[in-house]
Order: sequence, then C-alpha cells, then structure tokens
Amino acid sequence: MSDDETQRQPLTLKRHTTAANIPLDAPAPQTAAGPAPWLLRLVAVGLVLTALNLRPAITSLGALLEEVRDGLHMSGSVAGVLTSVPPLCFAVFGIMAPRLARRFGPGAVVCAGMVAITAGLLIRPLVGSTAGFLAASALALMGIAVSNVLMPVIVKRWFPDRVGSMTGLYSMALALGTSLAAAVTVPMTDALGGSWKAGLGIWAVLGAAAVLPWIPLVRDRRGAQGQPAAQQHQDVPALRITRSRTAWALACFFGLQATAAYITMGWMPQIFRDAGVSAGTAGVLLAVTMAMGVPLAFVIPRAAARMRNQGPIVVVLGACGLIGYAGLYLAPAGGAWAWALLLGIANCAFPLALTMIGMRSRSGAGVVRLSAFAQSTGYLISIPGPLLVGVLYQHSGGWGLPIALMAGLMVPQMVAGILAGRDRTIEDES
Repeated sequence: MSDDETQRQPLTLKRHTTAANIPLDAPAPQTAAGPAPWLLRLVAVGLVLTALNLRPAITSLGALLEEVRDGLHMSGSVAGVLTSVPPLCFAVFGIMAPRLARRFGPGAVVCAGMVAITAGLLIRPLVGSTAGFLAASALALMGIAVSNVLMPVIVKRWFPDRVGSMTGLYSMALALGTSLAAAVTVPMTDALGGSWKAGLGIWAVLGAAAVLPWIPLVRDRRGAQGQPAAQQHQDVPALRITRSRTAWALACFFGLQATAAYITMGWMPQIFRDAGVSAGTAGVLLAVTMAMGVPLAFVIPRAAARMRNQGPIVVVLGACGLIGYAGLYLAPAGGAWAWALLLGIANCAFPLALTMIGMRSRSGAGVVRLSAFAQSTGYLISIPGPLLVGVLYQHSGGWGLPIALMAGLMVPQMVAGILAGRDRTIEDES
C-alpha cells in the first residue's frame, strides 16, 4: 500500500463510520435540519387520534354491559371474565409489539393496530353469540395492545427532544377518549334508537379516522432511532432487560397504577352508591375522576421530563391516593367530590409511567423493549386486583377491607415509582 493510500484510508473509514451513525429522522421528505414539518404534524395528528382510540372499546362496553348481557344471554360469570379480558390481552399481545416493529416498522404496526380496532368494533355488534363477541373484542384489544406499547416508541423516534410534551399530548388524548366514551355512549345509544349494537359499533368511525394518518408511514421500515429496523436490531447490543432493576421497578409501578385505575373504574361508583349517593351522582363522580386525567396528563409528563428524578411526583400522586382512600373509608358520601378529585390526581400515575419509559433508555430500540416489558408485565400484575376487591366485598359485606387493600397497594406503588424514577437507564444495568 502506498503512502498516499495509507494517508487516505483513515479519512475514508472515518467518513464511513460517521455516515453509518447519522440517524435518519424521517423516511421522506427531509430538510437539512430533520423531518419535514408537515410530516411531524401528520405524526402528531396520528398520535392524538390513536390515543383517542385506546380505551373506548373498553369503556363503551362498560356503559352498556347490562344491555349486552341481556342481548347475548351472557351469564354473570362470563361477564366477569369479559371485564378482566383487557389487561390480559394487553399483556399477551403487547409482548408481540417489539418483534413486529423490528420487522415492519413502528408506524406500520400502529396503522395495523388501528385497523384491528376498527374491525373489532365493527364486527362485535354484528355477531349473535358470546364466543363471537369475545373474539371480536379480542381483535380490537390486540390492536390496542400493540399500539399501547409503541406510543412511547413513536414519540422517541419522531420527537426525541420533546418526549415530555408529546407524551403529555397523547396521554391527554387517551384520558379524553376514556372519559368521552364513558360519558356519551349511553346518550348516543338512545339517540341511535336505543340499540346497544349501534351504540358500540359507532365507535368504529373514530377508529377508521385514526388509520388515515399512518398510511404514509406504512412503508417506513426504520426503527425508533430512524435506522432501518433490521439494521438497528443488529447494531444495538442485546439488552437482557430482566436483569435491570429499573425495568422491574417500572413494570411494578406500571402494574400497580393500572390495578388502582381498574379498581377505580370498576368499583368506585358502587362504593358511593352503597354510601347513599344516587346512581346518577355516582356516575358523575366517576366521570370527574377520569376527567382529571385530561389536563394533568399533559402537565405531569412535561414536568417529569424536566426533572432528573421523578420520585417527588410519584410521592405527591401517591399521597393524593392515600388521602382519597382514607376519605372513602371515613366519610364516603360527605366528601365524595373531594375524594373523586384526589383519586383522579392519583390515577395520573399512568402518563408519568409512560414518560419514564421514554426516559429510562438511551436508544429507541431500548425504549421498544422496555415499553413491551413494563406494560406486558404490568398488565399481568394488574389482573388480580379488581377481582380480589370483588371477593373481599362479597365476603366481608362492606367496603372496609377492599379500601384497606387499595390503600395498602398504594405503598408499594410509591416505592416502585421512586426506584423507577431514579436518573439511570436500563443499558447501565442489563
């Protein structure tokens, strides 16, 4: 090799290495500074519409569960199973999301998830059997599960410098979709002629709208870092995520906050009704609790993203939950509005957990794996909680033991959240 070739070789290698490491922030078109503004706006619209669709399949069914049971001649035990299916599906199907994202790209998988939600919502009112209804519901829940996992990934991939604000935006939209479906499903059903089939099926329109923004990204095979998904999988060292204490802490925090949320949605109105509050007022109190997540889901992630350690926010939310549970035990009717507000604040641990998922990994590939692990494991953890509350209520004949259980679970939730909120990443531990 000549001296000239020897001198040129390092420069050539340096150029090759630099080009290989420059992230491609968007498929096309791009400006010199990054993705085209219209493309970022399209992704933001897609995030909002997707988030709006991540809960109506569940809360709309809860609003019409009695009518569905009567219409399908569904037994009480099967109806009980139906209410516990969502977290089970989130756990089982959510674990598939990383592999699908590596193969097809996260945008394409979210698009497919929205198609699955739309199809499930359209099909389940049309079937005439319990088995068919459960299968169609599972199809919609599968779409929700993979989209749940990939939302933090989409944010990390397209908005790496705005993780807090964008997480807050779609968390706020998710809370809005949840409360909207709970509040308007029954009036909308009445307006459509009183048929529960129409009341459930109408939500497919919102699902179809969420498909459209993702269509331009279906052919995008880049992963969460902007590199081709297959190349990214090869370039990033394998993460043994089960060895990370932060990943386990985040999974436990996610699972315990989900437990509290499902218990609140499933049982809080009954607690108020048993205390002498009217059924209508109990429903409004639940809507207030859920609606608290709309503004706070936008504020909390932004604040959390500015902090190196999110432990203080975990403690504040946990303290609100403990005070709310104490109020439910001591004076459920007398301070009903205060307890509903406090428990609504406590339930905002969900957007905080999503924010921490995006902050506890240095790479997009790590966020994919952490999101799948934390959410799938967390939803498995959340399954027994609402069922156990029902068993305790039935056998004790009152709400003392169930409320004690709820308050007791808040303590390990705070501990897990403090551990998950420490300023470290899973790459440091796995």
